[in-house]
Amino acid sequence: MQITSIQVYRYSIPMVPFTIATGTMDFAQNLLVVIHTNEGITGYGECSAFPMIVGETQATCYEMGKAFAAIFKHKDPLDIPARMQELEGFTARNYTAKSAFDIALHDIAAKAANQPLYAYLGGSVKKIVSDLTIGIDSPTNMAAQAVEFVQQNVATIKVKLGKDPNTDIERIKAIRSAIGNATTIRIDANQGWSYEDAIIALTELGKYGIEFCEQPMRTYNDELLPELCKLSPIPLMADESVYTHHDAERIIRNKACASINIKFAKSGGIAEAIKINEVAEKNNIPCMMGGMLESRLALTAKVHFAMAKQNIIYYDLDTCLLGHKIDPVIGGAQYNSMELTVNEDAGIGASVDPSFLQTLESITI
Repeated sequence: MQITSIQVYRYSIPMVPFTIATGTMDFAQNLLVVIHTNEGITGYGECSAFPMIVGETQATCYEMGKAFAAIFKHKDPLDIPARMQELEGFTARNYTAKSAFDIALHDIAAKAANQPLYAYLGGSVKKIVSDLTIGIDSPTNMAAQAVEFVQQNVATIKVKLGKDPNTDIERIKAIRSAIGNATTIRIDANQGWSYEDAIIALTELGKYGIEFCEQPMRTYNDELLPELCKLSPIPLMADESVYTHHDAERIIRNKACASINIKFAKSGGIAEAIKINEVAEKNNIPCMMGGMLESRLALTAKVHFAMAKQNIIYYDLDTCLLGHKIDPVIGGAQYNSMELTVNEDAGIGASVDPSFLQTLESITI
């Protein structure tokens, strides 16, 4: 099989502004990659740039996408390790842009094997129930949002924190007071606290039955994570501290986390995510499947991956529910409340409405 052409789209999705500790996003800065082959098999891949976390923007992903497409043209899409190694050799990092190409290659490979992606990855159907996230706002508004979620039968709420620790404590206190103790709460500081602030916040928040806290501090404070893990009454999950399996090995070796959040946009796609999960599983560290602001296309790939890996036991798969104003995806994962299911089509089982694609800036290589 040979790649004949690749279309790269600036796959912008308008959304209600969404705020985390490091900034606000008012549209999803996504990239769509469509890889065509000489055997009539087409692969779809998507990435979502989150500049305040990964340092990539939609514009940088689009430019890298042009270069990656030129590298891939006329090559074998089924040799995924060789293709991704070519991108590694071409540029360091840029994992978000790389992930869209990786997902498209896996879509082609699973279609060529006539298997749904989860089966191609060696898995089987399992129950996937996502949390639903509340962005940073006033304690009163966040509590009101939590009440709405509970009324919608949301069983697990993820709460964004990472500002002033005292206000963050008030946020959780207000939410817990409003919804009671039956609903699971997990928190994500998105690197927003200093070490001292993290101790203050985590010590007090331990009173409110928090499942875990994602990424309390900046990655340059990783050497302080082992001590924070000892002091915190809340288990800590490494997110931005783990991009690749090398990061996972380091963090686990240093006893700096209780769990790891895997995101394709951080890891460069499925191939590296497999390695991260293998390292974690070998060390009895459970993982979560997370994301940025992907549409249901990349979301579907993430559901397939989560189904394929038994060590992934936490699911943060609400990316397209965080204020997306449109849904241009055809097929793909479906929500039943917060439970996600995929179809049995070969590959990812999702594509994008051609009429929507016509409205986007794009290039064909």
